[in-house]
Amino acid sequence: MRTDITPIPGCPGASGAPGEVVEPATRTLPDGDALPARHHLPALPPSRTVLDVVVPVHNEEAGLEACVRRLHAFLTGNFPYGFRITVADNASVDRTPQVAAALDRAYDEVRAVRLEEKGRGRALRAVWESSDAPVRAYMDVDLSTDLNALLPLVAPLISGHSDLAIGTRLAAGSRVVRGAKREVVSRAYNLILRGSLAARFSDAQCGFKAIRGEVATLLLPLVEDTGWFFDTELLVLAQRAGLRIHEVPVDWVDDPDSRVDLVPTAVADLKGVWRIGRALATGALPLGRLRRPFGDDPRDRELAGVPGGLARRLLGFCAVGAVSTLLYLALYSLLRTSTEPQVANAAALLLSALANTAANRRLTFGVRGRERAVRHQAQGLVVFAVGLALTSGSLAALDAADAGASPGSELAVLVVANLAATVVRFLLFRIWVFRPGRARPAPASRPSSAHPATDTPAPTAPPAAPAPGPAGHDERTRA
Repeated sequence: MRTDITPIPGCPGASGAPGEVVEPATRTLPDGDALPARHHLPALPPSRTVLDVVVPVHNEEAGLEACVRRLHAFLTGNFPYGFRITVADNASVDRTPQVAAALDRAYDEVRAVRLEEKGRGRALRAVWESSDAPVRAYMDVDLSTDLNALLPLVAPLISGHSDLAIGTRLAAGSRVVRGAKREVVSRAYNLILRGSLAARFSDAQCGFKAIRGEVATLLLPLVEDTGWFFDTELLVLAQRAGLRIHEVPVDWVDDPDSRVDLVPTAVADLKGVWRIGRALATGALPLGRLRRPFGDDPRDRELAGVPGGLARRLLGFCAVGAVSTLLYLALYSLLRTSTEPQVANAAALLLSALANTAANRRLTFGVRGRERAVRHQAQGLVVFAVGLALTSGSLAALDAADAGASPGSELAVLVVANLAATVVRFLLFRIWVFRPGRARPAPASRPSSAHPATDTPAPTAPPAAPAPGPAGHDERTRA
């Protein structure tokens, strides 16, 4: 599905041509890794747009003009780079289009566009995809967030330090004024995200976010939601892809006129959490294509005398090992009631070894995607054979010493033998199965045109994504 962004009649388009229809980027994914290494944006003349701030609106005729005038005055007096303010009107039925058109005519830096379908996520995706600015942001029309946080929000993206940046109302340094109901809802929602999707960002729904242009080009086609869940889905996918998310504590004052219907929105969000969790669990999302090239991360570098990530991997391996040991003992105890010790041991060890290899592959050694997954499991079976020899030999020795040993004695012997097998397993995983490796060859250079704003190679045009979901709710600040 394609979404057209049409400048409101009488207003210039992105390039200044009256009546121009701005087409968003084709929603296709590139072959291979396309994100370049992060770099500080080059010094650009004030006439070049560095930041595109989107203000999504729906039926906001009363507050739109004051918002844009205040934002424009702030950026003119305080922002040291070229900027643009894009008013994204999605299906308003009041005078919002006329107000936006008047602002477009009054300010060279203001652009008004119109979408015929409702949904904040749909508006943000469409405008961000069509923008040529190297940094793209958005904020709610009520300007609940103090604008002094804008430069700290986008500075890490301009410098190349981070990929996305979000304002947070839940950090220790934030100063927030709002009612108890919205506070409880907001914190409960973020607890759900942490528990179900392992989210590490603190505030998914604060209407104050920014993203680097090349990241938006590749990440947005993977985001399906077109309403309020858009922000959460964007952040979860970025985190799972290994992108860096910068958080800025903000001063935030609740808008008493917020018209968000909390119950339907909460239900839609929970459905989105379930959909994303299922897609991540099945590996349906090609997140590997969003990774930075080898060498961009300092953890890629090999330093003499410094084994990369040893402590972290050892802790992860111990955690996975503890869980798989409990699984192994539970399976052995269950199978032992109906079969011989050696058969029960082999079956329990095989099943737990398959789960152990898959968990260590993803959690301990950070290997994602399906590439070489079968080979890793085959190598894991060789490691399993070593563990089987140790545990089976221990059981045989116990039987030779005491033919009538109790099940408790068998379990004690197996725990000791399994600990020895665990040490061997970690060494084999580290130096053989998931070997940290030799430096990856640099990808072949591909001819490409320069990015208009950064003079860096433009990312390949991205793959068709699923059609957008149902439209979102009212375009106001939410909990």
